[in-house]
Amino acid sequence: MEQERTFWQSLRDAWGGITHSLKTERNMRIHATVATVVFLTAWLVEVSRWEWVALTFAVSTVMAAELLNTAVETTVDLFMSTYHPLARIAKNVAAGAVLLMAVNALVIGVIIFYPKLMHLFKVLLLNYFN
Repeated sequence: MEQERTFWQSLRDAWGGITHSLKTERNMRIHATVATVVFLTAWLVEVSRWEWVALTFAVSTVMAAELLNTAVETTVDLFMSTYHPLARIAKNVAAGAVLLMAVNALVIGVIIFYPKLMHLFKVLLLNYFN
């Protein structure tokens, strides 16, 4: 009988899944880079507490969807040695979930950052020409 795993072992394994995905999946690295830019920009333009909540939720859902997409693709590849149309559908649906969350995050980012960045741009232009 397998020994029951501790909470810390489970946490270590979950973190291992995230780091594996960052090391092996190009799209996960892209999401992590974009997340870094988003959080740095949010800090620079001093977003509100609720805007931080929205941005954090948007970023984390995109990255969670990418992790699930990787899990689906890996599982399908494990069981399919040749092309099968249902395997392609499973992979495409999982990728579609990531796309949907990324578009959602983009909309949230535009709603939060557009007015702040336009204001900053106007202030910089006014200071430059005065």
